[in-house]
Amino acid sequence: MNSRLNRLLVLGTAAMGLMVSSALAETELRITWYNDGNEGEVMREILDRYEAANPDVKVTLDVVPYKAILESLPVQLAAGEGPDLARVTDLGGLSEHYMDLTPHISDAAYWETNFGPFLKWLRQPGDDSAISGFMTQLTVTGPYVNKTLFEQAGVDLPGDGATWDDWAVAVREVADKLEIPIPMAWDRSGHRVSGPAISMGAKMFDADGKPALVDDGLKAMAGKLYDWHQDGTMPKELWGSVSGSQYLGANEDFANAQVAMYMSGSWQIPQFADKIGDAFDWWAVPAPCGPAACTGMPGGAALVALKTSEHPEEVGKLMDYLSSEEVLNEFYGKTLFIPGHLGLAANGVEFQTDDPRAKHALETFAAAVPGISPTAFDLQGYVNNRVMFNALISRLGEAIVGELTLDEAYDRMTQDVEQQIAEKERGG
Repeated sequence: MNSRLNRLLVLGTAAMGLMVSSALAETELRITWYNDGNEGEVMREILDRYEAANPDVKVTLDVVPYKAILESLPVQLAAGEGPDLARVTDLGGLSEHYMDLTPHISDAAYWETNFGPFLKWLRQPGDDSAISGFMTQLTVTGPYVNKTLFEQAGVDLPGDGATWDDWAVAVREVADKLEIPIPMAWDRSGHRVSGPAISMGAKMFDADGKPALVDDGLKAMAGKLYDWHQDGTMPKELWGSVSGSQYLGANEDFANAQVAMYMSGSWQIPQFADKIGDAFDWWAVPAPCGPAACTGMPGGAALVALKTSEHPEEVGKLMDYLSSEEVLNEFYGKTLFIPGHLGLAANGVEFQTDDPRAKHALETFAAAVPGISPTAFDLQGYVNNRVMFNALISRLGEAIVGELTLDEAYDRMTQDVEQQIAEKERGG
């Protein structure tokens, strides 16, 4: 009798232990993340505090190369697999995979007030209400120069209103005098090329709002890039080392003082502050002008919630915390990112840097925002902009390395955009 009672007590205790263990089991949320600078470290510190306040939740930050965000994550999501959240730059192109956080956040009005202009970048066509994430950074494309090299060469920096041709002349003079290997380098990216193309008059859309990538404005900018690769202003070995729509940055070459002028964007500020420091004066300059505008492209990275998550309530709670003004002030301040939060943009962020080069760059890119062309904003918000960016850079790249003529490249760009959008509309 006693042995039977003891056995029942043991079984009951074991069952109770399992119940308690289950009750205390952690909910794990996974974030797929990439870094431009120190933002992963900053986010990890913030997440550690969140976990301490919410011991039933564990948040894993999976840091991957940027290439994986562009190429691997979309494949995962298309297969119905993926993390709970991800940091993405193809804001509209992946929108079909985003979770609507509205039922799971505490104050939708706060999100609309502070993130409103950018929420539409994350929405599918026809949707004017979904809340899927927030901008971890607002970015603006534009050039950096090695000001030290200009001073050593005795070449003045072209002033406000300078054209791309003015800058090309100046960087060639610097490179010739100092035997610098790369006068000018651009990120190999359709997004990076689009702002200058719009400055040259590219409209990107027809009168009905449909994509129309190739026009005289785009040809004018593409022609300059082609010519610069032929005459040595830009080195063929950079863009020519990869193919298709593959992204390639020149940030390391610039940081190593091998480049006089580098066309990239505001997201490089924290990396340059860390890697270059005061080794030379890396100086952000306003976007060079064309006949239509002096514009870069807006953009940035957003932290979005994904439909693949099995824990929408926990995701909503985490996003409420991460999107709060106090937390974002810390995040933007430590990462040196232009805020994608209207309240902080108006009140100012406490940027944690004493580096005058970083402060100047932040001021330069922030000042560029009001002058961004409406066409650039429209293109950034277009759900199929990635198709246009990829067609532009892949076919232009083929022309630069001699696989196509420029006219053939323009024809292929148009065909690529038409075919790929048709496939997407068919669900291909």
